Amino acid sequence: MTREVWYAAYGSNLHVDRLAYYLLGGRPPEATREYPGSREPRMPPASVPVELAGAVYFATESPVWTGGRAFYDPEAPGRVLARAHLLTAVQFSDLAAQEMYREPGADLDLGPVLREGRAACGEGRYETLVHPGMLDGRPLLTFTAPWRMDEVEHTVPSAGYLRHLAAGLLAAGAWDQDAVTAYLAARPGAAGHWTAERIAALLE
Repeated sequence: MTREVWYAAYGSNLHVDRLAYYLLGGRPPEATREYPGSREPRMPPASVPVELAGAVYFATESPVWTGGRAFYDPEAPGRVLARAHLLTAVQFSDLAAQEMYREPGADLDLGPVLREGRAACGEGRYETLVHPGMLDGRPLLTFTAPWRMDEVEHTVPSAGYLRHLAAGLLAAGAWDQDAVTAYLAARPGAAGHWTAERIAALLE
């Protein structure tokens, strides 16, 4: 089993404070759900900005953020601003389980996704594993929905969610505020409802 992987976060886990609940356990301030955390409860030793091929879009309805949540379509044209967190394979398995509303504790078989680039663990909204590339000799992995970007109705994200994503991207250190707000405003679901200027105002 691969010992270490880079988890490519493109949604709420862009923010290490949010990621901490999946790794260390606990309940985020805005959530009603308690996260058990990982069998290896420690923070990643490294988090770096990355850009992935594909597109992020907003769809479905988040019970936590109220509004559309981010999904990744690796086959869509474009580029994705993301943040890669260095995790053990055990941590990634436990993180993925919690995102899939499962109890952590079982190691994912990463062989299929590493061979094929994509593997389904179920039919749920974050139950499809994706392997978008390599970084420093370790695989980049993330999870998304089973559908394509144009196969689902897009949903407008909430102000709180956009603020959280923008803050996480800015904390990565690779993109300035203008680049981050323009990027988020152009995502399907946000486009036509949110402007870069309005997103920037959320950060004030």
